[in-house]
Amino acid sequence: MSTILVTGGSGLVGKAIQYMVEHEPEGSHFGRLPGEKWIFASSADGDLREIEATKKLFEKYKPTHVIHLAALVGGLFKNMKYKLSMLRDNMLINDNVLHVAHVNGVSKVISCLSTCVFPDKVEYPLDETKIHSGPPHESNFGYAHAKRMVDVQNHAYKEEYGCNFTSAIPTNVFGPHDNFDLEDAHVIPALIHKCYLAKKHNTPFIVAGTGKPLRQFIYSRDLAKLFIWQLREYDDVEPVILSVGENEEVTIHEVATAIVKAMDFQGPFSFDSTKADGQYRKPATNQKLLDLIKDFTFTPFDAALEETVKWFLRDYERARIGNPTKTL
Repeated sequence: MSTILVTGGSGLVGKAIQYMVEHEPEGSHFGRLPGEKWIFASSADGDLREIEATKKLFEKYKPTHVIHLAALVGGLFKNMKYKLSMLRDNMLINDNVLHVAHVNGVSKVISCLSTCVFPDKVEYPLDETKIHSGPPHESNFGYAHAKRMVDVQNHAYKEEYGCNFTSAIPTNVFGPHDNFDLEDAHVIPALIHKCYLAKKHNTPFIVAGTGKPLRQFIYSRDLAKLFIWQLREYDDVEPVILSVGENEEVTIHEVATAIVKAMDFQGPFSFDSTKADGQYRKPATNQKLLDLIKDFTFTPFDAALEETVKWFLRDYERARIGNPTKTL
């Protein structure tokens, strides 16, 4: 019998994997297999920065497989202010999980990386061969280097011990159970929450920037399916970018417009072009993924966004919203 431990199991991606395991038919391509046990661990189950806590977690559940999502994460401000903490804490978490998995004879570990691992100056589109071809962006070099080291460790564990450790690199993830805290949220959950507050208080919905930048967004439940596929069928140490294609980039203007529609916002809606746009685009190719899993269908962006907004409105009181009064 297989026991799959998901670290960071209470976060955006962990909750999406749990949803798939519980809602897909048993024995189906993305569902729970007969006799399979899934454990979704959160920080309440143990501080993975501590080796003894990590050992106890593995001793308690005795996993045969691990999907490693746990990380110290944050937005741009947090990454810039706490570079050492982002580096050291994430390196401790990752090293402890991989070491204890190896010592306990875990059959397979899939770790979640991030597109921030890629170099700041790089030829687009991003692909899996470019991770170590230059330094990451200065603003998040602590977090980025910690995530890069997972790929290094995966190769080292495979070469020295034959471990089946690999990784995934998602692009911009969104969906139910996201972090909607306006002080630290990524663009989609931040705009959803901002539009909600504008509608609630009858104020204009103003989006920072021109709305022109392009991004590749992947719905968390699609990503969950791909993690389950990777768990079952992908045994190469080299990472895989998990993303929609470059042809499915959407502008921030399109994102905001879709949110206005899904939220049924009738008030004033505009863009503040005096605010910085950030990077115009940073496309990643999903060709390797498509070559490996040819029959996968991504949820259309508008449909995924509508599902996310419905979840947010229904579960607002339980969502991670921070203190919205501080941002008004």
